[in-house]
Amino acid sequence: MRLRDRLGISEHRQRQLTRAMEVGLVAMFVLGLLQGNTTVIVNTLLALAVTRLPGVLQRDYGIPMDTGLTLWITAAVFLHAFGGVGLPWTTLSPYQSLWWYDHLTHGLSASVVAAVGYAAARALDVHSEEVSFPSEFMVVFIFLFVLAFGVFWEVIEFTVSSLSALIGSGTVLTQYGLEDTMLDLIFDTIGAAVVAIWGGARLSGVVDAIVARLDTRERETR
Repeated sequence: MRLRDRLGISEHRQRQLTRAMEVGLVAMFVLGLLQGNTTVIVNTLLALAVTRLPGVLQRDYGIPMDTGLTLWITAAVFLHAFGGVGLPWTTLSPYQSLWWYDHLTHGLSASVVAAVGYAAARALDVHSEEVSFPSEFMVVFIFLFVLAFGVFWEVIEFTVSSLSALIGSGTVLTQYGLEDTMLDLIFDTIGAAVVAIWGGARLSGVVDAIVARLDTRERETR
């Protein structure tokens, strides 16, 4: 049974939620323009670009992106973009005023990253007779893949924050120190664990489509 069935969320409701978040991103972009807030403008533009990916993958590459996967990806980028917007009752953003918000977005984003890594590795395993990834290796691979990406992201945050401080401009990404970095990596690991446990069943259609595309390309190059 899928998670949406357990929660009683229909596909129609998931599409509505996805559309509502996309409209929310547009509204945040307009707000950023009116306020001249570079952080909000850049984050919402990037988020809107990511929300287009499921449609492109399905239309141009034949990779099935059902409503659940689309909602998963959209929620991750929406929450990150919303984290930089000032809340109505305070001048602080959710990242600044809610201690748990950064952990939530890191865990959710990490689960998306883990899903990408799992789908790619599993498809290669199925496609190639020369490659064999035992299930134990796949679990380790997912964690290492997410942690490597997490460290890379923290380096980007530190670099962007440092450069912004040097030139005296607002920063798109904020690095809050070593303790925050360690907590981010812990929640990245939690996101990876979610995919390691449930990713196989949830991403089987995506894996099959990637395998079919790899098989087709291999036949065409022979």
